Amino acid sequence: MFSKQLIRASYLAPRRLVAARFVSFTAESQPRIRLGSEAPNFVADTTQGKIDFHNWIGDKWAILFSHPADFTPVCTTELGAFAKLEPEFTKRNVKLIGLSTEGVDSHNQWIKDIEEVSTGGSKFGFPIIADSSKEVAFKYDMLTESDFQNINSGVVFTVRSVFIIDPAKKVRLIMTYPASTGRNSAEVLRVVDGLQLADAKGIATPIDWSVGDDVIIPPTVSDEAAKAKFGEFKTLKPYLRTTKAPK
Repeated sequence: MFSKQLIRASYLAPRRLVAARFVSFTAESQPRIRLGSEAPNFVADTTQGKIDFHNWIGDKWAILFSHPADFTPVCTTELGAFAKLEPEFTKRNVKLIGLSTEGVDSHNQWIKDIEEVSTGGSKFGFPIIADSSKEVAFKYDMLTESDFQNINSGVVFTVRSVFIIDPAKKVRLIMTYPASTGRNSAEVLRVVDGLQLADAKGIATPIDWSVGDDVIIPPTVSDEAAKAKFGEFKTLKPYLRTTKAPK
């Protein structure tokens, strides 16, 4: 097994692209990922065994987030933050799964570092996908423009992307971060709360909304229907009405 030093060095040094199952990675064959589209399915090895992604999601929500390589500093802090928040996601019927372009053995060594520096020694609970072929990165369009141009001939790293996927396997949120900027795990949790409340109660959430704040009544709901459904509400503009968050 490679030492941590060798693994880190392999990330910094040029690497040969691992042969993929695709005949070619072309723009024409790349799935179009939009909000509301079906999350592409895949079969992959993870730190918790081989999974069929759609079967793994089951009847729950899922959050898929990607990393360029193991033993990278920003990603180590991010995975640790998500690990600490995992109980809150579980309460909301959400499963977490990470992704990196290294193999499972490397992931398992990286998890030891994450547990040491980012989780306070708590066990790291969710799987990390081994995407050395870049298949998942391609299917989910996680690549920068320059990386995509080199996907068949050069070193390729995944963009640091986040996807929230609902139980119907529909993509509900896409966020992509540059390598230098860490993600906000609390924001991902906040969005899950907003999406689930909107789905359940037919409302929208305003800027900087958090659980317990007032929500927005959609313009498609008449005043009469809003009164019957939500009770009292405030009319700030004919198109902007707020009410207490329904329970």
